[in-house]
Amino acid sequence: MRHLWFAFMLLAPLARAEGLPDLGDYAQTVLPPQEERRIGEEIMREIRASGQLVADVEVADYLGALGYRLASNSPDNRQAFTFFVIQDPTINAFALPGGFIGVHTGLIQSARSESELASVVAHEIGHVVQRHLARMVAQQRRDTLPSIAAMAVAILMARANPELAKAGVSAVQAGTVQRQLDYTREHEREADRIGLQILHDSGFDVRAMPAFFETLLKGTRFHEGSAPSFLRTHPLTTERIADVANRVEQLPYRQVPDSLEFHLIRAKLRAMQGAPADAVQFFEEGLRNGTYAMESAQRYGLALALLRSHELERAQHEIDTLRSQLPRHPMVEVLAAQVLSAAGHVREALASYREALALFPKHRGLVHGYAELLLLERQAEEAVRFLREQQLVFPNDGYLYQLQSQAYTQLGKNLLRHQAQGEAYVRAYDLAGAVNQMELALKSGDGDFYQLSIVEARLKELRQLMGDTKKR
Repeated sequence: MRHLWFAFMLLAPLARAEGLPDLGDYAQTVLPPQEERRIGEEIMREIRASGQLVADVEVADYLGALGYRLASNSPDNRQAFTFFVIQDPTINAFALPGGFIGVHTGLIQSARSESELASVVAHEIGHVVQRHLARMVAQQRRDTLPSIAAMAVAILMARANPELAKAGVSAVQAGTVQRQLDYTREHEREADRIGLQILHDSGFDVRAMPAFFETLLKGTRFHEGSAPSFLRTHPLTTERIADVANRVEQLPYRQVPDSLEFHLIRAKLRAMQGAPADAVQFFEEGLRNGTYAMESAQRYGLALALLRSHELERAQHEIDTLRSQLPRHPMVEVLAAQVLSAAGHVREALASYREALALFPKHRGLVHGYAELLLLERQAEEAVRFLREQQLVFPNDGYLYQLQSQAYTQLGKNLLRHQAQGEAYVRAYDLAGAVNQMELALKSGDGDFYQLSIVEARLKELRQLMGDTKKR
């Protein structure tokens, strides 16, 4: 399996396998957790800027729910995690410092069961809780951050333009990979063992891990030549697969059904891929030939593809069929409101959102969709009221602040517009951008004393955070 964290190994000082630090000897060998988190946040800012982060909130929330279910059963319940999805067809997942775990869309679509997907996420959690990344970069913690950020972007570029990626990391001293190979293989074995236990304790089918490792092995071989040698996948070995399979045999058999959300998310990713007409054809052929894992998910994907191709009557027909097959489901409700809106039935769409939010108040797909439609209809006052309520429920959702900034722009309230955009930047790990927005808010000239005081206090806090970051 290829890991983004392989890049950090290249940046770390070379170490002999027999000289590995003990896991308990953190004081001298491991970056402080807050430093790990800072490095991870810097890399996340670069990943966001790359444009490859999947912004769809339903996809993000599905992976987050799966990840937190697994993380709650990890050996370290103090570790914070952030799960995110990268738009990339390769079968891959990776861990970053500070508990950031990324999963490629290709992995989600290639997984034959939810337990297979969970097995890979559990493996990455194993890397995090064993502090593998921290142990590699601890000795260079003051000097490696710019190189790490550049390496993260280079790896994201590798698939599309290997030569550009190679140029992006040419200044990084990679050392001799083979001399570190035993070290990284030991990390893989540790992550396998920890991940397998997490998978079992979280109620998934542990036999999915060796089964999906076989898929990953095939995927590695297929994609191996698409990137420079120092960015290639660590090859999965038959020895590793056999070791996991032997461990699985010691655990009781458990048959675990997939969640409906797993199938809907996979259908959504496929429906959003490529030309709309091709997506429609894919789902139509699946329904016609019976080549699907779940009919309702297949129809959901078809409805979404039909929405993309603006065949709205057919999309509505598929939604009606879905509603006859399934209990009320928030993802179907989001799609239904989107079809109504696209057809110009805005009043009905807003009513549909309100009704669904009463049933599923914490589904962010509904929250975002309703706020977006309010802004589209220039109902800025209602949007502000609604967004303020939602920010109390989802205080770390930067997109809510971005929408709030748009609402204040419509209302001509410049201080509040810049303040909200600043808070959006904070949640995107861009402190410099946030400080700039708060400074613009103070210069806007339209705020009252109370609003100005709040912005001044927040600006002081953000500058202090930036100063603390630079001192580390």
